[in-house]
Amino acid sequence: MYLDERTLPMYLQKDIKALVEGEKNNSSLLDCLWCEVYGSINSAQYDREISVEVANYLREKYLDLEV
Repeated sequence: MYLDERTLPMYLQKDIKALVEGEKNNSSLLDCLWCEVYGSINSAQYDREISVEVANYLREKYLDLEV
């Protein structure tokens, strides 16, 4: 699936960026950053800002969840 992540809601882009940076820097807050992305994906999906397919793609890509 190709997804132009620049089209995601800004709050979701921000949370994903923070998680990716946290992983690069071995942040002690990774669990919090992970939860923020999880919540933002769910919020965007339930507010119909992203589709179920996009939400599942992001869960697999960034959260290592099998859906």
